[in-house]
Amino acid sequence: MLASPASSSATLPNSGGWWGKFGGKGGGKKETPPPPPPPPPAPMTPAAAPNMALTRQRLLTLVFGDMETVRMLPPSFVELEQLARDWTKPPPGTPFTLRVPIDYVHIQTARLVSGDYVYLTGEDSFQIATMGVPGLRVEIIADAPPPADEPPPPPPPPVLDMPASFNLELEPGQTVGLDVIVSSDELDMARMEDGTTVDGTFFGKLHIVHDGDTHTMDFTGTRVAPDAVPPNMLVDSRAVAKLAEAGKPPVAKCRVSLLAPTMQYCEIILSCTPMWSLGITWPPAEHLEDGKVKYFLRVHPGGGFEHFETEMVSTAIYYEAMPDATMLDPYEFVAPRNSFAMSFRDFVPHIMNVLDQLGLSVHARTEFLNTHLHDFSRHQNIAYRFLSPMRVASAIDMSVSADPCNFTRLFLIYRGVTEDDMANFGGSGEKEANAYNWREVVGWSENSKDPNMFRVLETAVLEVGG
Repeated sequence: MLASPASSSATLPNSGGWWGKFGGKGGGKKETPPPPPPPPPAPMTPAAAPNMALTRQRLLTLVFGDMETVRMLPPSFVELEQLARDWTKPPPGTPFTLRVPIDYVHIQTARLVSGDYVYLTGEDSFQIATMGVPGLRVEIIADAPPPADEPPPPPPPPVLDMPASFNLELEPGQTVGLDVIVSSDELDMARMEDGTTVDGTFFGKLHIVHDGDTHTMDFTGTRVAPDAVPPNMLVDSRAVAKLAEAGKPPVAKCRVSLLAPTMQYCEIILSCTPMWSLGITWPPAEHLEDGKVKYFLRVHPGGGFEHFETEMVSTAIYYEAMPDATMLDPYEFVAPRNSFAMSFRDFVPHIMNVLDQLGLSVHARTEFLNTHLHDFSRHQNIAYRFLSPMRVASAIDMSVSADPCNFTRLFLIYRGVTEDDMANFGGSGEKEANAYNWREVVGWSENSKDPNMFRVLETAVLEVGG
């Protein structure tokens, strides 16, 4: 770019120079001097200076249930409470409480608080909670009063009569139908006093009596689940026979043999605890009281004895004992932790070997197996165990007047096991059973083989679980 003297105003004359002599029309006027500059402003005093510092605003977070809102933190508790009420709009009479979690107060304040919250109850607690914090989080606790209870609906009218129909099989192939009306004078047949509805499917026994002028019909049964019985189920004589067989209570079949060195008289007393009851006995025992019987015998060497009441000679006492079925849990009494399981084919020779180890003679082992083989054969797999003498005595106690006397009480409990359940006995099978020492469990001693002692040998078998 070329610089030219004409591009600068430094060489131009000013208005007071030579060009200024040539004014416009009416020239010759004298130039007016410029006005003087204004005086400088007076210095401001500190009192007159405005407050230029900025006040920092603190935020408030209000929390009510799962709702939150952010507002400016008011300077007083009254304004805070009014702000919270305006936001939540609680119904009149509703308890209203404000609290601050200790995580949002100053650390020095939190150290002085015992608990997780600082409850705002007035101006003092509000100032303590807001001291030294840039913001505040306030939780609102407002429990609305429960709604008024609606009056219960009126009970339905009682059912005082209803029709009933019975289809009965008198004999195989002979059926009869009864259509009757069941009525009640004042008792509701549809509901109990506590409101329980009497309906559903019941399984039980219907007893009808026609004797002279006596005509009664009684039914005793239990309600079954809706899906337990198909709607087209027919209960005939065959089904009743199966139910009677399946419903038999568990029975312990017990056999007592007496081995004496010389001929002698003795008394044997059997007593059961309240959880057990005695059944049939042979020879018939003398009844002393409920659950307690007595035998008076003359025992001969070789295992025979005379029973004076029946004037019979026998080699063993037979009796049955029934446990309370409600207290008997088959899966608890015979479980993998205390029993062994194997197939029926393996169980028969195995139990014969166990009885041999427990001191039974060939004749006693053979008689034991012949007596219970039919029951064993009903199961494809069998789990079994022997009870200790203490547990046997706690159920069925036995006392003998002969002294000294050696007792050997072998009480076998077993149940059938399905193929699926055999997997639970993985560590309790035939191999483990062959290595197990049942002599320690049953309390076997060498005295059971001493021919010079009075010995009592009892074998009992109880099947649990069907």
